[in-house]
Amino acid sequence: MARFHRRTCIILLLFILFICSMMMALKTLRPDRAGFGDPFGLGLLPELQQRTFLENKHSSLNAAKEDRVANTNTHSIAVNSMKTSMASIRKLEEELPLPNYNFHVFYYSWFGNPQFDGKYIHWNHPLVPHWDSKIANNYPKGRHNPPDDIASSFYPELGTYSSKDPAVIEAHMQQMRSASVGVIALSWYPPGMADENGEPAEDLVPVILDNAHKYNLKVTFHIEPYKDRDDRSMYSNVKYIVDKYGGHPAFYWHKTSTGRNLPMFYVYDSYVTIPEIWANLLTVSGSQSIRNTQYDGLFIALLVEEKHKHDIHRSGFDGIYTYFATNGFSYGSSHHNWPTLKAFCDSNNLMFIPSVGPGYTDTSIRPWNNHNTRNRVNGKYYETSFSAALLVRPEIISITSFNEWHEGTQIEKAVPKRTGQVTYLDYKPHKPTMYLELTHKWSEKYSKEKEQWLI
Repeated sequence: MARFHRRTCIILLLFILFICSMMMALKTLRPDRAGFGDPFGLGLLPELQQRTFLENKHSSLNAAKEDRVANTNTHSIAVNSMKTSMASIRKLEEELPLPNYNFHVFYYSWFGNPQFDGKYIHWNHPLVPHWDSKIANNYPKGRHNPPDDIASSFYPELGTYSSKDPAVIEAHMQQMRSASVGVIALSWYPPGMADENGEPAEDLVPVILDNAHKYNLKVTFHIEPYKDRDDRSMYSNVKYIVDKYGGHPAFYWHKTSTGRNLPMFYVYDSYVTIPEIWANLLTVSGSQSIRNTQYDGLFIALLVEEKHKHDIHRSGFDGIYTYFATNGFSYGSSHHNWPTLKAFCDSNNLMFIPSVGPGYTDTSIRPWNNHNTRNRVNGKYYETSFSAALLVRPEIISITSFNEWHEGTQIEKAVPKRTGQVTYLDYKPHKPTMYLELTHKWSEKYSKEKEQWLI
């Protein structure tokens, strides 16, 4: 009996060893490509093999389908990305204060740098000599040498930027909107023309309009005094602008007291052209009359001297603006003359648009003109200008300027900077946004006071 049990145990042990050997042999047959977690001995189990084949085929079909969707949706992804970007802009736009379309700011798109333009433009503005050679000999000559030496007494937060840079345009729109400005008065020359230190920038107008529209801003045109500007060329200019840009949602249309919607044009240095030439364009009986045509508009003349108000009226202009941010420099820029000018405009059915500014210093390009500097006094000068403007209850207030860096009238962000050659002025002890914030403050004040004017 004992012998039987021993034999049985030996047989059982041999059987177990046989089974273990078979298991180890089968394990060595696992395919190399099998990943972690693949079923052991799958190829030896036909039922599982068939089910897994069907699952793999289904997965392959899904993968192929996903590839086709991915390929056909490449453009959709780009569009969705654009939509996301627009959505973020709309969100930002909603967080910014509402635009005030009675606040117009003068804007310059004439700056360039090597990255976008192949060279510096306007940042390297030459020093303008005094017309009296005896005085001129006492001051330096030459050009500025950016990026450390620029034609400004202040230094922009964005550096020596190019007006073509999309990021700069976007930043400018955000800054203007944050200041509650509603209308950009864009410095404009006809196609192919520019100021003597600049390059033609007409191709930027559509880009500026598009970006302005993102922020619910409007664009009007500040027509500069190009060579041979007269009644005929101005008619062509206005026709060109209205035909090309009048249909854009950011194009500024001003609703008059009679209910008409008309484009507005600021005409810089209008006084250099005699009233008789302007009357050809701006009076009903003029030989080049634009009145009562599809190109009719509101034409705003620059007043410097007191006598200009009569010339402006004779010329057929629709209003007056004062531009210069230099209280006391000229009759028009002197705050104490604004009530008289407003009364004249009211009695002659003209608009009066006073121009306020944060200060003035152009000695970076006119080193002999220090006597016309107007210090900012930590914002007090700007606020005094706004106070004087609100006293005359104007329909529109213009701001000189957003970014005329040469004359130091900018409200754009500026930062402290010191180089071996110069220490730039800045807005300290306040932030770079100081003048944008002050503009917003006075925009709200203007809106509240205007409600009282109408009662």
